[in-house]
Amino acid sequence: MNKSGAMIVMRELHKSYGALSVIKGVSLSVGTGEKVVLCGPSGSGKSTLIRCVNGLETRSSGEIFVNGHELKPDCKNIADLNGEVGMVFQQFNLFPHMTVLDNLMLAPRLVRKQQHELTRKNALALLERVRIADKANAYPGQLSGGQQQRVAIARALCMQPKVMLFDEPTSALDPEMVKEVLDVMVDLAREGMTMIVVTHEMGFARTVADRVIFMDGGVIVEENTPSEFFDNPRHQRTREFLRQVHAH
Repeated sequence: MNKSGAMIVMRELHKSYGALSVIKGVSLSVGTGEKVVLCGPSGSGKSTLIRCVNGLETRSSGEIFVNGHELKPDCKNIADLNGEVGMVFQQFNLFPHMTVLDNLMLAPRLVRKQQHELTRKNALALLERVRIADKANAYPGQLSGGQQQRVAIARALCMQPKVMLFDEPTSALDPEMVKEVLDVMVDLAREGMTMIVVTHEMGFARTVADRVIFMDGGVIVEENTPSEFFDNPRHQRTREFLRQVHAH
């Protein structure tokens, strides 16, 4: 059923929108505590792939296991995995009419039926952890993009997930705000969180990843350790991609 030590197992994953095939038979296993960076050009299927893991997209065929539990093809049993998988998006998706603290407390209270005081204590500790404790009573509109994204990370962590998925978490940010979000992600990685990160931040990939995976046209073209991936890419397509990334 599940490879020992694997937190996420995907087998022969396919995803199509009508005639358009976006993911073509991807198999990938991510170990507990492993950090995997997915990179590749727009439309290569990387965001769709991680959205299948937390049930935001239903797959056309294939199998997905999260922490030993199978995610059914219709994703109807995603509630059974609730809290196993946290996700952070490009857009922060915070509730603008609620304070930062209330944004964090909402899911644990609604989904986990957690006691108010405990939820509040956990939320404040997480705001401390993402270096934004002084903004607990602020509203999202009063924060910079980098601060809002750190709140979004803390909110995902409130459910105490086993896995964190990041879908280009810095791509909507001004350049000077990118580092503050990446620093928080580096901290998380050092603490041993299992992470799959879709990003174009190659410095982050080199520093944090255990494996870097390059996708193109819905398939995995290359996967390797960061040093091998960046210094000694095997495929011409990977070399072209890295040249383009470095050119920007």
